Amino acid sequence: MQGDDAQPTAMDWCSPDATRRDRAARAGLRAIFAAAVASADPRRILPTHLPPLPRGRVVVVGAGKSAALMAATVEAAWPEAPLSGLVVTRYGHAVPTRRIEVVEASHPVPDAAGEQAARRILAAVRGLSADDLVLALISGGGSALLSLPAPGITLADKQAVNRALLHSGATIGEMNTVRKHLSAIKGGRLAAACAPARLVTLAISDVPGDDPAVIASGPTVPDPSTFAEASAILARHGITPPPAVAQRLAAARDETPKPGSLRHAEFRLIATPAMALQAAAKRARAMAITPLILGDALEGESRVLGTVLAGIARSVRRHGQPLAPPAVLLSGGETTVTIGPETGAPGRGGRNTECLLGLALALDGDSAIWAIAGDSDGIDGTEEAAGALVTPTTLARARALGLDPRALLARHDSYRLFAALEDLVITGPTLTNVNDIRAVLIVAA
Repeated sequence: MQGDDAQPTAMDWCSPDATRRDRAARAGLRAIFAAAVASADPRRILPTHLPPLPRGRVVVVGAGKSAALMAATVEAAWPEAPLSGLVVTRYGHAVPTRRIEVVEASHPVPDAAGEQAARRILAAVRGLSADDLVLALISGGGSALLSLPAPGITLADKQAVNRALLHSGATIGEMNTVRKHLSAIKGGRLAAACAPARLVTLAISDVPGDDPAVIASGPTVPDPSTFAEASAILARHGITPPPAVAQRLAAARDETPKPGSLRHAEFRLIATPAMALQAAAKRARAMAITPLILGDALEGESRVLGTVLAGIARSVRRHGQPLAPPAVLLSGGETTVTIGPETGAPGRGGRNTECLLGLALALDGDSAIWAIAGDSDGIDGTEEAAGALVTPTTLARARALGLDPRALLARHDSYRLFAALEDLVITGPTLTNVNDIRAVLIVAA
């Protein structure tokens, strides 16, 4: 019988044995997800992007969920180089290093540890010469972890705005536009502090479109956004900021460095959501599944995207359009979960489990469709699971346990359903982040 850790084959997808097909589908989807995550492992990809060593000093700084593993990889690639510096990563994401200090801090809401780390990073790059090199290691999560408030506002002010944005349905680009204008280090300000030293940024993208100015709120690149845009975002989402924040945004002084500046800075993308989806597609082909990449930058409400994916999957199953089964629909990006006042106290769950529950309800037990969705960093929102799996029996098994899937979706409690079914995908911190990976598998009925 097909085991969860075995390699599914073409025969599994057309087997009349429902149990065999289910086991193969689960194993295949997990393998596709794992291939996408593995493609962004900095130990595999970072060394080929390192610049030549300079005549002067090498100062390594960084922020993000992958920052510690990226720093350890730099140490391994440059075993004799006199490295110094500091990187900040999320609690539980540290790895051992010898020459580059690693500090842990809070994500997604910043804390005092992140503030202190950001202050020290800014100090570490000041006073360097043109013979020196600053190597910045940037990955998803860096925006919350580099939490140095701009003059006149406090960490508590930033925390309040951050929490409001997280519940508002704002896109990651919108959130980071606001964050940059409340920060003393983001939006190119770290790069400005490095001059005249050469600055090379190695970045792992976790944002739709891979815009360097959005990844971790762009601490090492010019920023095209403005104070006026930040104010408009808060107004559009009905967020009333603390008085000090409102005053800073209204004054619109001390703008971020704009395009055309920061000529000493170079930016290199080493991993992206598109690269991860290509790796997932390659793994699918090896299992005799035809992949279709829908896009690496899908956004919008999580549950709505689940309904859309279900519609495409049903077209594949019923009409062989836009491709014939066995097939897998692959997508990436970052959806949102808007928690309105009508929800009451929300339950547990992240954007991936919410998307999957929306998909399951739209499929209504379709016997030939399975799905997986998860955050490539191993954490869906604030939960310990990366995401979950949907099978043809998801709704029936949930109802047999006395759970109401629609009611759970209405109160954003999707985690509870998948935990009860033991269908959570738990990887632990992967120490990388190329955003969400979704795969919908359609087999012959």
